[in-house]
Amino acid sequence: MLNNLFTGIFDTAGAAVISVPDFLLCIVVSLLIGAFITWVYTYKSRYTTSFAVTLAMLPAIVCIVIMMVNGNVGAGVAVAGAFSLVRFRSVPGTAKEIGTIFLAMAAGLIAGMGYLGFAVLFSLIMGAVMFVLNVTGFGVKKAEVREKTLRITIPEDLNYGAVFDDLFEKYLSSCEVVAVKTSNMGSLYKLTYHVTLKDNAEEKTFLDELRCRNGNLEISMMRQEANVNEL
Repeated sequence: MLNNLFTGIFDTAGAAVISVPDFLLCIVVSLLIGAFITWVYTYKSRYTTSFAVTLAMLPAIVCIVIMMVNGNVGAGVAVAGAFSLVRFRSVPGTAKEIGTIFLAMAAGLIAGMGYLGFAVLFSLIMGAVMFVLNVTGFGVKKAEVREKTLRITIPEDLNYGAVFDDLFEKYLSSCEVVAVKTSNMGSLYKLTYHVTLKDNAEEKTFLDELRCRNGNLEISMMRQEANVNEL
């Protein structure tokens, strides 16, 4: 009786019907895989709550879609086209986020095809690889911790093109002007630089000397944001 409740109204007599226990088993395994992938991704990484929740649910969603279209070539092509149009985020994701999304989709696809053992094995292997890469800091530039965004406010009578050159040469290994903005009816200039410190220990000394040059106006130094448009 329960199986009849979940039988499609367009199913023919010879069509394979997914049993309720198999359906629930695939859902549970997919959710566990999603939770595992989410945990591996968030370990020592910056992330948003919405992305973590979506990543945890994605394998189960893909699993169900694949189970519903399994064996139906026309429906499979339609679903493939729909997936290609889906925007998982309102802003472009990083390469790592997009790669993790494809990992979750692949795990859900394998589970939806009924290969639960392969789905678990695939997730464990790829999750272990991602975990090791995160722990070892693979691909992280050693100089990245010294790359900063420097913002300096100066009065209009200072020539920002040369006033800080000697300090930049003394404390920085690289410096690039990325923005110049007027403020307070043109009486102030706000300068933005991408800089790389020679030595993080000299950051306070560097800022103190900049304050002497800009009349003790506002100065800020922060971690340089990575480019969000990676892909």
